[in-house]
Amino acid sequence: MLTSVVALAIPGVAPFEFGVLCEVFGLDRTAMGGPAFDFCVATAEPGPVPTSMGFDIVVENDLSVAAHADLIAVSARSIGPVDERYLKVIRAAEARGAWVLSVCSGSFVLGESGILDGRRSATHWMYADEMQRAYPRTTVDADVLFVEDRRVITGAGTAAGIDACLHLVRRELGAAAATVIARRMVVPPQRDGGQSQYIAPPPRHADESPFSRLTEWMLDHLDDELTVDQLARQAHMSSRTFSRRFRSELGTSPAAWLNRQRTLRAQHLLEQSQHSVDEIARLCGFGTASVLRHHFLRTLHTTPRDYRRAFGAHAVDEGERTRAS
Repeated sequence: MLTSVVALAIPGVAPFEFGVLCEVFGLDRTAMGGPAFDFCVATAEPGPVPTSMGFDIVVENDLSVAAHADLIAVSARSIGPVDERYLKVIRAAEARGAWVLSVCSGSFVLGESGILDGRRSATHWMYADEMQRAYPRTTVDADVLFVEDRRVITGAGTAAGIDACLHLVRRELGAAAATVIARRMVVPPQRDGGQSQYIAPPPRHADESPFSRLTEWMLDHLDDELTVDQLARQAHMSSRTFSRRFRSELGTSPAAWLNRQRTLRAQHLLEQSQHSVDEIARLCGFGTASVLRHHFLRTLHTTPRDYRRAFGAHAVDEGERTRAS
């Protein structure tokens, strides 16, 4: 389980992205029902560490505190040479099975360490081609918010770093823990789509899109069988136009968006309710427990039974546990 986190303060560190790591992992949220991590910042030479913005941050810990951390996190920084001491910390973390996470151009540090070889990765879309040239043994995906590949997570731009961190919290501690952090940060617990939403978007007025109201309506009707034709009528469009505009606005298809939201609803109910898995499947719009199980295995790599066992706030009897699997 994720309990200890070390953020590396590498010279040239970007303050905002570094702050993302401190915000997600550095605050005690137990009073709100959220997690508290054993969080610290480490650098190779304790003392003032120059940032990319021309001022220093003062770090007291050397890299020895990273030896047993569950997560080593690297924020964005000025792209350039990296002290070998940081690379050794990252390689050692990956070798012992710890999580390693980067935000934005911090992915270049992971690339330099060699742990991205043979893995998929992400970085800010502006740097994707440069990173692919610099580290040809990784496959850089320029159209996603983050990539998880065998306990290594690489996030795209600044806000996508928040997505990457919340994804890790959700994977390790459950959807409720991630939701507490997201609520405190006033950000969505989970976003759909990819970086293509943020690359030179065409100008538009906020009141031109019906999709904000439509998605609220969809969330209120997750337990209904929602077809594209029905959703198109709700949006006053043809089915073809609706599907095209939905993907353009939200970065994914209506079916994929619905499945993601239904899975999130199921996670919440498994954590917070004592409903049977059959009832949760019905309430979320999956219909049957077997369909719910299929989506959990595909997206969360676990079964409803095991998810409830790990993250459920209420005990369920053994018969329920058997049915949940």
